[in-house]
Amino acid sequence: MSERVEYRALGRRKDAVARIRIMPGKGQIEVNTLPYEKYFLRETDRIIVTQPLNMTSNLNKYDIIGNIAGGGLTGQAGALRLAISRALMLVQPDLKDFLRKNGFLTRDPRTKERKKYGQKGARKRFQWTKR
Repeated sequence: MSERVEYRALGRRKDAVARIRIMPGKGQIEVNTLPYEKYFLRETDRIIVTQPLNMTSNLNKYDIIGNIAGGGLTGQAGALRLAISRALMLVQPDLKDFLRKNGFLTRDPRTKERKKYGQKGARKRFQWTKR
């Protein structure tokens, strides 16, 4: 009875949260029960997701199953990239310096700014009238 080793990781960007499981396999990436090519329709989002795997030449070594909630598709792609990078770091600890140097382990802190009272939005004001 052989046990399958799997690692779990979490990634966030904007309002998106990605929870993934990574295990040795053939390189299949599944997002919310769909292949990632069907989930992320934009080519740029697909490139963002596979960046850490391509740069560490691990694209066909691990199967990834991810659940993503919240945010838009680009934010979700960024969250998935962070989760994959963190999982790779758990699987192969020697990749940590490489991933850190290329910015894959840095969580993007930019989020939506809140709307302020007495204003139209976060920054936009109501038009000022003199009379």
